[in-house]
Amino acid sequence: MIALAVALIGVGVLGSAALYARQNHQVPVLMVIAPVYAGSVVTSTDIGTTTVAAGPGVQVIPANQLSQVIGLVAATSLRPGTLLAASELTTREPPLAGEVLVPVAVRPSVLPAGGLAPGDNVLIVATPVVPGGGGSAGSSATQVLTKPVPAIVVQVSAGPDQDGLDVVDLLVTAGYGVSVAQQSSTGQLALILVHRSP
Repeated sequence: MIALAVALIGVGVLGSAALYARQNHQVPVLMVIAPVYAGSVVTSTDIGTTTVAAGPGVQVIPANQLSQVIGLVAATSLRPGTLLAASELTTREPPLAGEVLVPVAVRPSVLPAGGLAPGDNVLIVATPVVPGGGGSAGSSATQVLTKPVPAIVVQVSAGPDQDGLDVVDLLVTAGYGVSVAQQSSTGQLALILVHRSP
């Protein structure tokens, strides 16, 4: 968090409650006006301004820092109608320290019917091998993943590839990266939607 604060200060984003000494002081601040998925670059169409009564302890970014915010990366999914805070921004695209980005190829039949979108929270689970069910060429009865692994969807392919598989880029904790990649290579993998990004 200290490193993030230093980076944001370096680009001029000084979100702070200390700017306002009086309770109920009306100040112009930045507000999210369009959904921004975690890991996405913030654009001028995503952020607007509003006036609020910002007292001590309210974390906001002054409206005059709009130009410094554009081009930064959302560290978490940003919801329309919420005030923007410096802690929700970063200067780096994922993966960050302690994270890895793993592409997994899955059959459309193991994805939610409504599809997946960047920012969705999912669980990666190993599926059992069905005798004669055909899996990938490298499928094995051995399940690499012994428990569900939480992940965040970063990107989804526009459609199935030549093998009929959808490719989903998933952000996971670094310690699970190799296991998820190995499980994906068996073709025995499913994604369970836990929470949709706003």
